[in-house]
Amino acid sequence: MLIGEVVGVVAELWRYPVKSMLGEPCEKLDLDSRGVLGDRLWAVRDGDGKLGSGKNTRRFRRIDGLFGFRARYDGTVPVVTFPGGRQVRGDDPHIDEQLRSVLGRADVGLAREAEISHFDQAALHVVTDSSLSRLAAAVTDAAVDARRLRPNLVITTGQPPGFVEDAWVSRTVRIGRNAVVEFTHRTERCVMINNAQDELSQSSQVLRAVAGANGLSLGVYATVIRAGMVQLGDEIEMLPH
Repeated sequence: MLIGEVVGVVAELWRYPVKSMLGEPCEKLDLDSRGVLGDRLWAVRDGDGKLGSGKNTRRFRRIDGLFGFRARYDGTVPVVTFPGGRQVRGDDPHIDEQLRSVLGRADVGLAREAEISHFDQAALHVVTDSSLSRLAAAVTDAAVDARRLRPNLVITTGQPPGFVEDAWVSRTVRIGRNAVVEFTHRTERCVMINNAQDELSQSSQVLRAVAGANGLSLGVYATVIRAGMVQLGDEIEMLPH
């Protein structure tokens, strides 16, 4: 076994059963070749086959209001909490009808991932508390919280404010006992990080602050090299080159 430097500890774990909806905090997550088991496995899909998102691209359709929903798993079935608190299971035959009513779109429905990946760029997204502290120092109109960035893992580094994880790109780490991931590239942010969610208010500064401090990037993407379970408190061990 290769022994490396411990660069941090897992402080938060997040899974997002439905793409672009709010997710669920977890005490442990299973990683496989796709990423976090069940992460963004479902999406709101429109009549053209595009996936509901905060932006328009070749694969995605901007659908406003998705941040008003939250999703969690009951076993392998997503359960969607609608604005106002009503919960509807993903296997409920009326869920598409109810999504259409609330979103004001006649062509949408809940769909499981098929041939089109639901991920924006990579399977796993990681941010550090150091980056969050650096960003918070530049934002005055709203609270900075990891939830704005929608990571899977938040890592406590013990380092001062700064974009620590940028230096991890192209490096491989072991998380806990078994899981091994490789950091592939920095995460380019979009306007979604300004959006309100839960008690976090809308901000005009968050994206601008990221752009000014770090060229629109905050956080890193990763791919899973070896499957395994990760838990809160697991150490992040940087493996030798």
